[in-house]
Amino acid sequence: MADEEHNFETASAGASLTFPMQCSALRKNGHVVIKGRPCKIVDMSTSKTGKHGHAKVHLVAIDIFTQKKLEDLSPSTHNMEVPNVTRTEYQLIDIDDGFLNLMTNDGALKDDVKAPEGELGDKLQSDFDDGKDLLVTIISAMGEEAAISYKEAPKGA
Repeated sequence: MADEEHNFETASAGASLTFPMQCSALRKNGHVVIKGRPCKIVDMSTSKTGKHGHAKVHLVAIDIFTQKKLEDLSPSTHNMEVPNVTRTEYQLIDIDDGFLNLMTNDGALKDDVKAPEGELGDKLQSDFDDGKDLLVTIISAMGEEAAISYKEAPKGA
């Protein structure tokens, strides 16, 4: 057994999309999976039920990609899935056919993220058209990605 070689160079490649967490350990502004969607908890309350009942946790959360409000009720002792959420900043190279052409810090290109819609997308497009250097923040969870914000790149960076 001792002569097996283990290689742990990449952390995210084999990492699961979610991990379990006891309901009572969840916190407001944390993340949780409700109905198969990664959500941010905006409100939660605990109710104690009857003599032999378990305390229940009522969660109100907003889907981090669609902004839809979802609710769930679960016993506080049960485990719920929590999505692994990552935020990464990329430099914006171009906006093409509704997709962002982005560059990572190490120079790799990434062009599979949809341009945000609505006010954020319009503002991003107009600032980009003005020739500004922009850094876009991409949030990713459970195999989905979305641009959630951006800022002007610091000069000389």
